[in-house]
Amino acid sequence: MSGIARAAWGVLAWNVLTIVGGALVSATGSGAGCGPNWPSCNGELLPGFDQTETIIEFSHRAVSGIALIAVLGLWWAVRRRYASGTPERRFAFWSVVAILGEAAIGAWLVLAELVTEDDSVARAISVPLHLVNTLLLLGVLTLLAWRLTTGRSIAWQGPHRRHLVIGAIGLLVLGATGSITSLAGYLFPAESLAEGIAADLSAEHFLTTLRVVHPFVAVGATWYLIWFANRVSRETTTARLVSNLVVAQFAVGVLNIVFLDALWLALVHLLLADLLWIAWVVLGADLLTAEKRSTVEA
Repeated sequence: MSGIARAAWGVLAWNVLTIVGGALVSATGSGAGCGPNWPSCNGELLPGFDQTETIIEFSHRAVSGIALIAVLGLWWAVRRRYASGTPERRFAFWSVVAILGEAAIGAWLVLAELVTEDDSVARAISVPLHLVNTLLLLGVLTLLAWRLTTGRSIAWQGPHRRHLVIGAIGLLVLGATGSITSLAGYLFPAESLAEGIAADLSAEHFLTTLRVVHPFVAVGATWYLIWFANRVSRETTTARLVSNLVVAQFAVGVLNIVFLDALWLALVHLLLADLLWIAWVVLGADLLTAEKRSTVEA
């Protein structure tokens, strides 16, 4: 594996870490730890760390800043090395667009004060939008790393394309509904599983009502992803990885419900969701691949 390919996988891994850190911010209610200020924290470049919320929020901003610099650096390295119009250039460009979108949405959440106890419609829209953009960022970074590693092109044609698109849409919807469920769990915590189910059915708040959608989406997506992975298991070893991640993700999701959104389970659940998405993108690339290498600039 070339140095630039290793760097691309490293940037991808750092962004996964950043995403999990963002979930920690939300789950602990630390989104207002730096006040309604961005990019400064409580009006300062380096704030005081006398509150846990400030430490968590500032640390996440620092990690996110490194992720942004890493993506920009990767884009610059690809731009210097590969010719204009190559897949490497395109994937690198869209990774920059996606991470700038991440920064913009994150800044909007802070500046509009759509954090901590806010239960508005605006937050209910912004949070899943943030999650979908996050998955798109991981997707293009995965494609870039895969391309730099294998040197192969994606044909975007073939008998599996429709199923791969359906699976990708299913995962995006699963992630969006999961972010709503997580938000509702934080804003309206339950003392017991029975109390949580009663709150979902009582229409106490539109977020608790929406929370019931996620388990049904999870069941449907789990069945479809495993069915397709088993169908193509002889064509690529990535299919088995997808199946294992789907099972693990579903199991942790059930435990998350039983244990009422325990913090560590919620973080593991999100991590598995990110890894499953990355594996699905690699699976798609493997299945739609065509032998063709880019022309590298001298």
